[in-house]
Amino acid sequence: MDQPVLDLPFDAEAMLPGLRAWVECESPTFDAAAVARVMEIAARDLALMGARIETIPGRMGYGPCVRATFPHPNPSLPGVLVMGHMDTVHPIGTLEPLPWRVEGNRVYGPGVYDMKGGNWIALEAIRQLIRAGIATSRPVTVLLTSDEEIGSPSTRDLIEAEAARHAVVLVPEPARPDGGVVTGRYAIARFNLRTTGRPSHAGARLADGRSAIREMCRQVVAIEALTNDDVTYSVGVIHGGQWVNCVATHCDAESLSMAKRQEDLDRAVETMLALRPTGNDVQLEVRRGVTRPVWEPDARGMELYGTARRIAQSMGFDISSQSAGGGSDGNFTGAMGIPTLDGLGVQGAGGHTLEEHLLLDSLVPRAKLLAGLLQVV
Repeated sequence: MDQPVLDLPFDAEAMLPGLRAWVECESPTFDAAAVARVMEIAARDLALMGARIETIPGRMGYGPCVRATFPHPNPSLPGVLVMGHMDTVHPIGTLEPLPWRVEGNRVYGPGVYDMKGGNWIALEAIRQLIRAGIATSRPVTVLLTSDEEIGSPSTRDLIEAEAARHAVVLVPEPARPDGGVVTGRYAIARFNLRTTGRPSHAGARLADGRSAIREMCRQVVAIEALTNDDVTYSVGVIHGGQWVNCVATHCDAESLSMAKRQEDLDRAVETMLALRPTGNDVQLEVRRGVTRPVWEPDARGMELYGTARRIAQSMGFDISSQSAGGGSDGNFTGAMGIPTLDGLGVQGAGGHTLEEHLLLDSLVPRAKLLAGLLQVV
């Protein structure tokens, strides 16, 4: 990496106003209009940087995506894909209990850590290179997607098609707790469950009913008890009943399993699909939902990590490489065999909670790392 990249005038405080605009435009996955609003802001920011912007309509009820391509002297060369999501797990109104605020070295806000902060520093890296007249090694495309937090059911085909046209994929998801990057991710499967009981009046004829909620509770306890060293099983969503004075006819739940190895996840899928009701007077249906394939470290991915590590060391810090639990869209591109480096985003903590924050002093070194990678990979 050339010295000019190290000398680029990155400034953490200067990055905050633009990032704040993204964070304060709340964008929960299930609100397609809200996601569209933040995509409009991001598209304008990218256009001001000189990118050619394409808005890709959403499908399956989810929001649109944005693809931005930057000019390059050799446009036919397979490029670098910078890939991130703009949807968050936080519902509209989270800004009230989790407002944008800066407290010492912490910057709080919904999605600031996962992963609007990472996306913003990726744009800042590109912006600084453009301003300095430093060419990227390959053409750069930025793809911002709309449904990663629910497993990317509407965008996986887009992600894989776009990645197939590129030589390298960089994913600015949050850094690992020690500042490390991600060179592999565990396999993940989601499941939709429905129990069906028999309705009755809960006051006058309680014994005549068979509660779908009670059956689901039994199933939840049994499912989570399956967790072992190879596979985790958890239930994170449950809905049942409509009237408190009625024995519930239906109850719905969503379950997630995660494994380090694909064969372990495959066995977990078989286990989940083989679940049966606890009695003959209730019913259980289990349907497989979104799946993320295991992404295992390979030689080309580790070579990419080696490049990133040398860049970091030239800046005075080091980065470890890890396989990580928790899926990302890097699962798809890594499983395709495309050199992928994930976890390039900001440092912080509290993702998916009301304590979500990034560390202010991570913005500059992480942005410089991305700029260095764009110059040489």
